Amino acid sequence: MKVGFIGLGVMGQSMAGHILEAGHELFVFNRTKSKANNLVEQGATWLDTPKEVAEAAELVITIVGYPKDIEEVYYGETGLFAGAHSGSLFIDMTTSTPSLAVQLADKGKELNVGVLDAPVTGGDVGAREGRLAVLVGGHEADLEKAKTVIDTFATNVTHFGEHGAGQHAKAVNQIMVAGTMLGLAEMMTYAKTAELPLDKIVKTIGSGAASNRSLDNYGPRIIQDDYSPGFFVKHFVKDLKIALDESKKMELELPMTELAHKLYTQLAEAGHSDEGTQAIVKLWWDGEFNS
Repeated sequence: MKVGFIGLGVMGQSMAGHILEAGHELFVFNRTKSKANNLVEQGATWLDTPKEVAEAAELVITIVGYPKDIEEVYYGETGLFAGAHSGSLFIDMTTSTPSLAVQLADKGKELNVGVLDAPVTGGDVGAREGRLAVLVGGHEADLEKAKTVIDTFATNVTHFGEHGAGQHAKAVNQIMVAGTMLGLAEMMTYAKTAELPLDKIVKTIGSGAASNRSLDNYGPRIIQDDYSPGFFVKHFVKDLKIALDESKKMELELPMTELAHKLYTQLAEAGHSDEGTQAIVKLWWDGEFNS
């Protein structure tokens, strides 16, 4: 299949690589062209605008940073919709708002273009290993059309309902991650202060009732002072804000998520926006915590 891919960041690089390795013809675009070099060397074709990607591909995947980035990619004279042809399929895998997902789908309908909101979870490790989970909103027929491509980098693909449902499901995921990351930070801080061996703590806790993916992925990185981004702090702040905004519309109180958003915002403002979410421990370890 002729596949377009826009957004070659921490996740996108690996996802696009799996698509290429599976034998699909790949067309790529990224705001920073140099990030496409490895893929181009492996056989992908660079194109200068999202419009050109839409013109060349049957299916286009986007995974960028923020809702405003999505709008820039999809709209305007050089956007995806400007190059769309009848029967195309666009899949936005950015974590964004349900309302924007519906807006994209409505525009696609005008052009006879399928649109899915399909944010992913699994982090940089899941992307590299091709075992992401994909949370999908939109028409099931469009998902079936895309399945062979999505399966190159995902092991769990779930349809949750109409347009926007995928984004709601991702908000649910991020709420859960917020809780586990705060728990991880406090647990590691307590253990360190009590002068317990952190490697043994991570191994032992990870084999019991408190085991979780955040501990497995980020516990060892924290021990090694590795704060490189599997997922950026700045993007997590954005995701939690989306979850809180949606919860307000539903008249829900989410105090733990509110606390997580407050602390991650504080972390970002302290200069750690481009570090990984495991850097939350720095609020305690570096004396930056201010409740």
